[in-house]
Amino acid sequence: MYDFDLIVVGGGPGGYEAALHAAKLGLKTALIEKDFVGGTCLNRGCIPTKALLHASGVYEEAKNGAVLGVSCEPAFDLSAIYAYKQQVVEKLRGGVEGLLKSAKVAVINGLGTLTAPHTVTVGDAAYTAENILLATGSVPARPPIPGLDLPGVLTSDELLSGVTPFKSIVIIGGGVIGMEFATFFNDLGIDVTVVEGLDRLLPLLDKELGQNLSMIMKKRGVKIFTGAMVKSVTRTETGLSVNFESKGAPASAEAEVVLCAIGRRPYTDGLFGEGVSLEMEGRRIKVNERFETSMEGVYAIGDVSAKIQLAHVATAQGLYAVNEIAGKPNGADLSIVPSCVYTRPEIASVGMTEQEAKDAEIPVKVGKVTMFSNGRTVIVNGDRGFMKVLAHAETRKILGVQMMGTNVSDMIGELGEAIANGLTPDDLLKAMRPHPTFEEALTDALRDLLPKLG
Repeated sequence: MYDFDLIVVGGGPGGYEAALHAAKLGLKTALIEKDFVGGTCLNRGCIPTKALLHASGVYEEAKNGAVLGVSCEPAFDLSAIYAYKQQVVEKLRGGVEGLLKSAKVAVINGLGTLTAPHTVTVGDAAYTAENILLATGSVPARPPIPGLDLPGVLTSDELLSGVTPFKSIVIIGGGVIGMEFATFFNDLGIDVTVVEGLDRLLPLLDKELGQNLSMIMKKRGVKIFTGAMVKSVTRTETGLSVNFESKGAPASAEAEVVLCAIGRRPYTDGLFGEGVSLEMEGRRIKVNERFETSMEGVYAIGDVSAKIQLAHVATAQGLYAVNEIAGKPNGADLSIVPSCVYTRPEIASVGMTEQEAKDAEIPVKVGKVTMFSNGRTVIVNGDRGFMKVLAHAETRKILGVQMMGTNVSDMIGELGEAIANGLTPDDLLKAMRPHPTFEEALTDALRDLLPKLG
C-alpha cells in the first residue's frame, strides 16, 4: 500500500498544475518543494521579470509623455521597484498555496530524492507513491569561461533577488532573458551592452524579429555585438571587462556589473539517491511520448526533460502526464508551442518560420503587414513592428505566425489554436475584429496572404 497515488517533485508551474489536476481527478497527491511553490517562473523568472518590465515601462512612458501633451519629471527608486516586484510574487504565490490547500494536496517542504522505485525521500522521511512525477525545472548555466565566477558577475536569479544600484551592465547573451533585462535597465537610463555569440539577437526565433529588435535597441542607445564569442571576464579599476572576439578581432566591453544570460540547465542536483539512475539525454532526463522515464512509474516533465524550456510547456506536459497516469484522454497538441518575449515592443511567435519551412522543403506563402498603419499603434505612439502569417501554398493551412508589437503576447494563443485545428486564412477572416485594436493588423496580414494563395 502506497502513501500516495502520485508524488510530484518540484513545485513550479509544471509541478503544481500537475498536482492540482491530479487532485481534481481524485488522486491522492503530494507535492514536494525545497523552496517556494511556484518554482523559478513565479519566484525567479517569468513573473518577477515582467513586474520589473511593467514598472520600467511606466517610467519610460512618463519620461516621453510630452509628445502626448502630458509633461512631468518622473523619478524611480530601484529598491521600491524591487519591492513592488516582490509584492506581485508573494500575492501570486499565496494564491497557489491556497489552491493547493483547497485541493487537499499534501505540500512537503524539502529536497526530494528518488531513492528507490516508488519512493521519494525528504530528509529522514520516506514517502511512497504508485507514480512519481519529476518536475524539478532548471537553473542558470555558467559555461566554463574564465572570470564568470568573479564578484559582480550575476545570473538572472541573483539579479532578481535585488541589487545595489549601478550605472552600467554588460549582458552576455542576446536571447530572451538577456533582451528582457536589456529593456528593463535601458528604460531606467542604465548603460547597457549586449554581447551575443550568434549572428543575431533572439537567434532561435524568426530572423526578422531579432533584426528589428536590434535596430530598436540601438536607437535607444544599447550597444550590441553579435557574432561575438566571449573569451574571458576580468576585473578592472572601475568594474569588469568582458573580453570577446568579434569579426576575427579582439574586443571588450566594460561595466560595473555583468549578467550571464547564456542559458539554463536541467536541475537534477540531489534528485537521485545512491544506486538510483535514470536514462539521460545529455543533462536531460530521457522520456517517451507519455513522459515516462526508464524507471517504471516515474515520469518527468518541464525543463528537467524538455528540449524547450518554457513555463507553459511544463504545464501542458504536466497535465498530459497526469491524464496518462489517470487513464484519461489527451487532446492537446504539444508540438505547437507559442513563444513570447516581453521587450518593448513585445515579440510573439508560434509554428514554423520561413527558414524552417524552406529547410523542410514545405511550400509556403507569406502575408505581412507593418504596424505603422495600425490605428491603435499610432495612438499609443508604438514602436516599429509587424505581423507575418505563413500558410501552406497548397493546403492553405496556417503553419506559422510571427508578431512584433504592443501586447502581441496576448494575441498569439489564437494563432496557436488556428494551427492546431488546421485553419486557413479564410477561416480566420470569417469573424470581424474590433476597431481600433492591435489585432486588426492580423486581419490585414491575412488579407495580404489571400491573393498569394490564389
